[in-house]
Amino acid sequence: MTIVGLWAVTPAKRKITPRKKVEDKRVYLVHSDHLRYDQYRNGDAQILHGNVHFRHMGADLYCDSAHFYEQTNSFEAFGHVKMKQGDTLSLTSRYAFYDGNDQLAQARYDVVLKHRKTTLYTDSLDYDRMYSFGNFFEGGKLVDGNSVLTSDWGEYHTDTKQAMFYYDVRLKDKKLFLTTDSLFYDTRTSRAHIVGPSNITSGTSHIYSENGYYNTKTEQSELFGRSVIKDQGRTLIGDSVYHNASDGTNYAFRNVIYTDSVNKNMMTGDYCEYNDATGYAMATKRAVTIDFSQKDSLYMHADTFKVYTYNIRTDSVYRKIYAYNKVRAYRKDVQAVCDSLVYNSQDSCMTMYKDPIVWNLGQQLFGEEIRVYMKDSTVDRAHVLGQAFSAEQMSDSIHYNQVSSKEMKAFFLKGEISETQAIDNVLVVYYPIDDADSTIIGLNYTETPLMKMYLENRKMKKIWMEKPTGVLYPMTQVPPAKHFLPQFAWFDYVRPLDKDDIFNWRPKKRGTELKEIKRREPPRKTSKQ
Repeated sequence: MTIVGLWAVTPAKRKITPRKKVEDKRVYLVHSDHLRYDQYRNGDAQILHGNVHFRHMGADLYCDSAHFYEQTNSFEAFGHVKMKQGDTLSLTSRYAFYDGNDQLAQARYDVVLKHRKTTLYTDSLDYDRMYSFGNFFEGGKLVDGNSVLTSDWGEYHTDTKQAMFYYDVRLKDKKLFLTTDSLFYDTRTSRAHIVGPSNITSGTSHIYSENGYYNTKTEQSELFGRSVIKDQGRTLIGDSVYHNASDGTNYAFRNVIYTDSVNKNMMTGDYCEYNDATGYAMATKRAVTIDFSQKDSLYMHADTFKVYTYNIRTDSVYRKIYAYNKVRAYRKDVQAVCDSLVYNSQDSCMTMYKDPIVWNLGQQLFGEEIRVYMKDSTVDRAHVLGQAFSAEQMSDSIHYNQVSSKEMKAFFLKGEISETQAIDNVLVVYYPIDDADSTIIGLNYTETPLMKMYLENRKMKKIWMEKPTGVLYPMTQVPPAKHFLPQFAWFDYVRPLDKDDIFNWRPKKRGTELKEIKRREPPRKTSKQ
């Protein structure tokens, strides 16, 4: 016998595939104190009484009595109904119908579904064991820690631990009350997703949103679609708003509007921050502040605005507003430009830094630094420090009344200038007018260490100078160099034309800048302050 022959007669080993274990889907009756049949009254039902116990695919069900339909693999349970699935899920009610083929429990009356630390209360619940979710349709209440959710209709998924609530939805916890029409809630993360018109009240704040998320543990909100946050006269609106109720911080993005109705001002921009607790606010990216405390609103643009609130005492609060870089302001009766600006509500002083210019009708004022003091929302006085210069364009648009000095002061009465003072190295170019025919008489050139001018109805009433020296030139004999003081410049091309023009930064022409003198820098708010 050859080796080949041995291989030829050796039988091949057959691969044996183990049979899959068939899952038993039958409902088993484990125990009942009493069992009987009544085929005339209950058909094929087994009527059970006393300590009834069923078992089906890993779940145990207990009740006082039951009708067991063995042919359809189902039963009805009555009295003290309780279903347990492992150590994490239980369902109790006064009545239930259970279909073993579909693994569906229809529980009615005083229904309580407990899943780990979450409890659902309702009167009607259909629980699908196959897909691990239950839905209620006659009102329900979900309790998750300190959070309580109620609605007319809803679902709870035990596998994902997520709940869905619809119609007259309410969410309550220790610090919050939320109402909406649709809400999705994740019990693992305590995160609620609101859909549709929703209102959230927390302490003194109120939130309106039609799309957003709220975390009941962290008290943080993510809101979209022009959501609104209101708190004690302050309102924040944005395309996207992030709110943290625990520390009062708010962040808003795109088309942001922050309104303070108490102080009658608002900020707009594409990015804004606000803190309810500290009163801090910031706006940037096409940022604008609007003061509407007067009949005509004042519009101001800068690269960045910051607002800080300080408590002097418990009953006294003041604010500082910082405007950084390329500041432009417009109101019908006054316009201004500067590099940086600070407003302090404690002394109602607005200080403009780095080449500030202010216009009032036909008057222009500039210097190294300009301070404007407010009283009852109107200008009370102004103070120009360093290289102060004032110019007034006359009706012929050719000649200008001019004053230059080291510093200037202006005092206002009912919104109009009533007195001006020019201090130190005062130079004056003034064109007196003939009252008879309103023609220019000549040019009055004067030098003095101090000048005071009193006005009424925007016309000069009286002027006083200390030891003046000057010359009155007839118009035909004015030396060309005397028409303009050395510091003269007319910045009409820089002046904001309307509230939309505040976004268009136009620098001074080369050669018209102030002399290079070391000036005060605008204070910068730091985190240590």
